[in-house]
Amino acid sequence: EVWYELSTSRVGFRVIDEKQGHEEEPISEVCITLRVGQQTTTTSARGNGPVNALDNALRNALIPYYPGLAGMRLTDFKVRVLTTQQATRAMVRVLIESTDGQAKWGTVGVSANMVDASYQALADAVQYKLMLDKASPAA
Repeated sequence: EVWYELSTSRVGFRVIDEKQGHEEEPISEVCITLRVGQQTTTTSARGNGPVNALDNALRNALIPYYPGLAGMRLTDFKVRVLTTQQATRAMVRVLIESTDGQAKWGTVGVSANMVDASYQALADAVQYKLMLDKASPAA
């Protein structure tokens, strides 16, 4: 029995994108707080963009409870604008393809905020992996 439900257990996350110089590449950092069972865990991670940082932080928070997530990875990421007449305020759909080396699956997130839509799709991908594994948290 899986007692961790990603879609309802997010307490919150914060994304910081920083670019310090003209020649420097931007750095993204995410701090995420999740509720796992009766415990609340907070972790942060950096990445090459906000989605990579969010993926890293999500896994850093969950792998201690679900070590099987370590073998999962994102293989494709697409963003589609749904309401083009709204320009930069448009609703977007994020499509993510993931694999664990054996199975492949796709998940979707929709929001006016691309990072939130990405979180939805990432969280569903992790939830699907937990379902595939019939995962129980590590003791």
